[in-house]
Amino acid sequence: QVQLVESGGGLVQAGGSLRLSCAASGRTASTYAMGWFRQAPGKEREFVAAISLSGSPSYYADSVKGRFTISRDNAKNTVYLEMNSLKPEDTAVYYCAAKRFWIDYTKLHEYEHWGQGTQVTVSS
Repeated sequence: QVQLVESGGGLVQAGGSLRLSCAASGRTASTYAMGWFRQAPGKEREFVAAISLSGSPSYYADSVKGRFTISRDNAKNTVYLEMNSLKPEDTAVYYCAAKRFWIDYTKLHEYEHWGQGTQVTVSS
């Protein structure tokens, strides 16, 4: 069993930056591929980024490519999402998630464990 706790969300102006963290607990946390998803009000939850067990490779949604960076520190059982050049359309609740295998990593139903989410609000 893996428990995930996100932190680092908040209010930021357009063009600003935030770094989200996802702390994973459980003996096998470092053996999971990790993903970040987001859900804006009235919209479906969507894929943002994913990272493999070792930290490479990683994969991004087109909407965040070049602005967001996913990374992980397996010694700390923590995954990060560095978000730069934020836009109002990035406003959403951001969720981290864990899955056993590095396949179908853009599909939310493939993930086995989810955090509770952290709110990111970008003002214009």
